[in-house]
Amino acid sequence: MSSSSSDVMVDPAPAPDTSRALPNGLAAFLVFLSSGAVLVLETVSLRLVGPYVGVTLQVTSSVIGIALAAIAYGAWTGGWLADRRDPRPLLAPALVLAGIASAVTLPVVRYAGEVLRGGAASAILLLVAAAVFVPAALLSAVTPLVVKLQLADLRRTGQVVGRLSSIGTLGGISATLVTGFVLVAALPSTVILIALAALLGVTGLVLGVYLRRQEGAGRAGPGRVKAALAVLGLVGAGLGAVAPNPCDVETAYHCARVAVDPSRDSGRVLYLNSAQHSYVDLADPTHLEYAYTQWIGAAADVAAPEGRRLDALHLGGGGFTMPRYLSATRPGSHNLVFEIDGGLVELDRRELGVRPGPELRAVVGDARMLVAAEPAGSRDFVVGDAFGHLVVPWHLATREMAAEVRRVLRPGGMYVQNVIDYPPGRFIRSEVATVAAEFRHVALVAPADALAGAVGSNFLIVASDAPLPLDMLGQRLGTLDRAPDLLTGDELLAFVDDALVLTDDYAPVDQLLATA
Repeated sequence: MSSSSSDVMVDPAPAPDTSRALPNGLAAFLVFLSSGAVLVLETVSLRLVGPYVGVTLQVTSSVIGIALAAIAYGAWTGGWLADRRDPRPLLAPALVLAGIASAVTLPVVRYAGEVLRGGAASAILLLVAAAVFVPAALLSAVTPLVVKLQLADLRRTGQVVGRLSSIGTLGGISATLVTGFVLVAALPSTVILIALAALLGVTGLVLGVYLRRQEGAGRAGPGRVKAALAVLGLVGAGLGAVAPNPCDVETAYHCARVAVDPSRDSGRVLYLNSAQHSYVDLADPTHLEYAYTQWIGAAADVAAPEGRRLDALHLGGGGFTMPRYLSATRPGSHNLVFEIDGGLVELDRRELGVRPGPELRAVVGDARMLVAAEPAGSRDFVVGDAFGHLVVPWHLATREMAAEVRRVLRPGGMYVQNVIDYPPGRFIRSEVATVAAEFRHVALVAPADALAGAVGSNFLIVASDAPLPLDMLGQRLGTLDRAPDLLTGDELLAFVDDALVLTDDYAPVDQLLATA
């Protein structure tokens, strides 16, 4: 028995229902905007929480982790709703609510930050979640809602999902690059966040009007809902305007503020991300307020007699306290300062009287990159005083960096490095071991209770390829009001013990700084 193909009846595929789909351009725009907005929030949130919990690896990891969690839960919830309700009426409210949540983020973070300031890991996670989670989750729900509307023809599922997924990824990439390279450098975080909130809110309102007209409904949505949303937006904007702002100036890297010392009319304190970083006496550049600056001054005083010029290199500018000191005590000295934050240099010029000239040159850029371009044997004195919040950037704490510093120093030149650490003191031990791996002679200056592991403190590493003037340094330190200990020789070896030498390949600085 045979049959022919003419005996087989094939039902034509049902015509795809495209009546609920959005125009392709509109669908692409919504996915691009919502995905990009999430990455803007992620980038800006790091700036928002920095003044309260710092900018460390843990904070950065928290921002990334919370943002990814918000994306996951938002996409999951959006997909769940899309299968149970018509996605069209949900799109506009999702965007408007995301805009309101973005506006409310500003006061929430600033008020909560005052309570959670300087807290442990749980405080970091809470503050980051307050900054990111709700608006990012709402925005992440948009893509599955749009995808559901565009899947009218099941034969094109892969094409539709792939296209919209790639558009969302492009939106995230574009937003990350534009925010990091342009927006953060040009605008305060407050302006970026409010502008984003306004963009999302306006887009949501316009989309709502467009979709209602498509449905043939000429009247507006429920008045109470619109009024409630408007009130929420106004409350968020109002709270943002009156919320405590820890910054006078937002640079590309810092929330910066200069305050007058109430006990010294000419004293100025530079705050970076709400932490005291520098003290400058406008009337007396030889006044060193902080203990660690006094230790650096003592090292400089024994490195060369007072009055003898020095060619000094400063890794990190801060308030330019030490360049001012060297210029005042050793006229004719040349101070070259590598400072990554150009906005901070401008603030120092405006508020702290920093005046570049023959004795002072400031170069904006990363110290690790800049020191590699310096001529060998060109400096007598190198000061390492660069921090990201209260942490030495890991790439400035490695053996390879110490080797670059040693290369730049003249024979007999001295390297001093300021380090902050807390009990149990794992990082300072590793950093001393790292510097000692490159320099023949090393000493450590710190308070006795800090060396005993009882308190957190500044530590000053002093290093040279020539024998250090330890007797002179000890005598000079002994004249200070709060004389520190000077650890050398076998005592220093016992203190360091078998600590890890940090390298470019392995430098877990943030983990070493974590308290036990």
